[in-house]
Amino acid sequence: MNVIRLVLADDHATIREALKLLLSAQPDLQVVGEAEDGQQAVDAAVALRPDVLLMDVSMPGMNGLQATAAVKQRAPSVKVLPLTRHAEESYLGELLRAGAAGYALKQSSSAELVNAIRTVASGRPYLDPELNGGLLGLFVQGRTVRKPPDLTPRETEVLQLTAWGYSNKEIAGRLGLSVKTVEVHKTNGMRKLGLTSRLQLVRFALLRGWFQDN
Repeated sequence: MNVIRLVLADDHATIREALKLLLSAQPDLQVVGEAEDGQQAVDAAVALRPDVLLMDVSMPGMNGLQATAAVKQRAPSVKVLPLTRHAEESYLGELLRAGAAGYALKQSSSAELVNAIRTVASGRPYLDPELNGGLLGLFVQGRTVRKPPDLTPRETEVLQLTAWGYSNKEIAGRLGLSVKTVEVHKTNGMRKLGLTSRLQLVRFALLRGWFQDN
């Protein structure tokens, strides 16, 4: 029996311990390392070369998206399986483009998580069955991922300021635009990203590292 070597990355020690107990109970899974932030996850992946890096998306410092890209650049053989509660298309698309082998939801059953690990370790992509059909459509011809949304520079500015908490009026004043123009840029940008609320926009902004510029 081939043993799948794992590194667990999550900034909460209790979650890492629970995952370790769960996964170590499987005869074909072995936890060989742990990490509490994105940089540690990258370092562990490079040093230990596990079969699968199971990684929380929201971590301090280097987030899951940045860590995924770094791992695929420095240790391309490592399969990165992001673990998150968020099932938005914008999240999934960014992670897949960075090189993630799939996308697992924290709210899924333990049996489904084990299945996800075994699936990506075998070289096949994995998407949690709870994800909707639109998200599944991001996989085209195997692992080729749809082109990212093409935001204009102004749309990016407006969305970034919105995520930071500025009102339309405040954004208009900062950028020298009318409130109506700001509303148009915000609507167009949100539509391109498939976002429907400011909460989803904040999650996307965290993933993209926009708050690091604030």
